Order: sequence, then C-alpha cells, then structure tokens
Amino acid sequence: MKFETPLIQGKLVKRYKRFMADVELADGSVVVAHCANSGSMLSVNEPGADVWISPATNPDRKLKFTWEMIRIGDAMVGVNTNRPNKLVAEAILDGTISELSGYASLRHEVKYGKNSRIDLLLEDDNRPMCYVEVKNVTMRRDLSPGAPADFPDSVTARGTKHLVELSDMVAEGHRATMMYLVQRDDAGGFMVASDIDPVYANALTDAVKAGVEVICYDCKLDETEITVNKPLKIQLP
Repeated sequence: MKFETPLIQGKLVKRYKRFMADVELADGSVVVAHCANSGSMLSVNEPGADVWISPATNPDRKLKFTWEMIRIGDAMVGVNTNRPNKLVAEAILDGTISELSGYASLRHEVKYGKNSRIDLLLEDDNRPMCYVEVKNVTMRRDLSPGAPADFPDSVTARGTKHLVELSDMVAEGHRATMMYLVQRDDAGGFMVASDIDPVYANALTDAVKAGVEVICYDCKLDETEITVNKPLKIQLP
C-alpha cells in the first residue's frame, strides 16, 4: 500500500484526548494531527520520537493531518488503525497471506453476528465462507532481540466480543480467522498481553478451542509505503 501523498516528518510533542497528537515540524511549527488509534498506544507514544503524518485530501476536514508512523529504536511502526484492513486485503489478493488465498471474492465490512461487521469476508462456491477479523498490533514492550510484539495494549471488550462471534461462525459451519497485523518489522513473534486483558486472553483460548484460526504477519514500512511481510510465530495464552 503506497501512500497517496508524501508523508511529512516531525517530532511527537504529545498525544492527548485519545484522537489528537501535537507534532512539531521541521520549521518549528506545531500542528494537530488526527490519531486514528483508540488504544493506549503503550510503547509507541514517546514524546520527542520521529513521527510521520499524512496531509488530509479533504480540504474541509477539521484536522488537516493524520498520524501514520513513529520510529521506536530502529523500527518504523504504523499506528493508524484505518490501514490494516486494506493492507490485509491486498496481501490476501496478491497471495502474500497464503493461508487465506484462493477465494473467488473478498468483501469488506459485512454485517454478521450480533450487530457486528466482519472486517473481511472471503467467499467461494467450493468452500465454506471465511470470516476474517483484523487487529492492528503496535506494542512491543521488550525491545531485546527476538522479543515478541504483544496485543492488546489496553482492555478491549469489543475485541473479546469479536472472538465470541468468530467462534459462533465456526459453529455454523464456516471458517473464521483472527488475523493480527504487526505494523513493524522488529518483532521476534507475537503473544497475547494477558496481564493487560486476561478476559481477552481467555476468550482467545476459548476461540482457538472452538476452531478459530489465528494468523499473524508483520510489515515493512518506510516513508512511501507499507507492505505485509512475513508470518510470525504465535505464542498463545
């Protein structure tokens, strides 16, 4: 996925009100960027870190920039949670995510379950439908070589609900996949942050027992594009 317009580099001043971040540009001016990330952003909100923001294409939008990436150590990390669904869809269609390839069609945001929408629905006349829930992973609390990325970075009742609904789809005879997209390339694997949300960890264990598949890939990022890269080893709770 290439960015539509060149990103602008700056320094993170602070993130606040969940959806706003002050960014200092090279000329010393400070702009307010939209932060499309409702989590705590633990480990990826360090003041003074290099960040990249994208300019809004809609001239009427109140906030004229969106926070896209931050550099933590040597790693570029994608923090915009509006990106993963498109990234995963592209990677399925081009065969990068081989576990989900070969379906005749792919649809976004399809209603299912109890008043929910599945991120991606894969369909084919010759196999069961595949419901794919996508989660953006940014947190990596241990930066030592080989240490994993972890999720979630805050309590997520919504994420727990999605795991239950994926299990329901399996019970109905469909295929269901929990897809974790790690928007960084320095993680040695993936694990669930059971200390942050034990309810979510238990729900994932139950979902796997029910037949929900778990897949995790990392990404390559630079100032021009983000691409889904390779599968990561998963450590289940």
